[in-house]
Amino acid sequence: MSRWKPPARPGSRYITPAGAARLREELDQLWRFERPQVTQAVAEAAAQGDRSENAEYTYGKRRLREIDRRVRFLRKRLDGMVVVDKPPADRKRVFFGAWVVVEDDAGALRRYRIVGPDEFDMQDGYVSMDSPLGRVLLGRRLDDEVRVELPAGEQRLVITAIDYE
Repeated sequence: MSRWKPPARPGSRYITPAGAARLREELDQLWRFERPQVTQAVAEAAAQGDRSENAEYTYGKRRLREIDRRVRFLRKRLDGMVVVDKPPADRKRVFFGAWVVVEDDAGALRRYRIVGPDEFDMQDGYVSMDSPLGRVLLGRRLDDEVRVELPAGEQRLVITAIDYE
């Protein structure tokens, strides 16, 4: 039995202007502020002597590796992103960036925004276009009925509103 795993499918490359700004802000924060502070702390810890038993040095180096890994990821990800800043020509269908209101069988209304995988946040109602719900909603029209397969079972939703801000 081999340990080979097929490579993970990369997420969609689309992002809203607000999401791109948030990623650039995180990159700037890490590179200009946090990394120099951690580098300074590691240098001070290294000057104290024996590094093998110096917890500040060990944890500082670990944090530095985490920052560098995240900076590499953000730079690579931002280079290939497509910022979608205009609504589609057909505003009666669900596309990237749409706010969609759906009604379930119980009559409960929920509002979701279709966004890229780098900016989804369930607390704000953002749903990734690569998620099961996002894939089902894309391309649908007002009053369309969709079925979403969830861990708890299949759920039927009706699209009651589509809006682009």
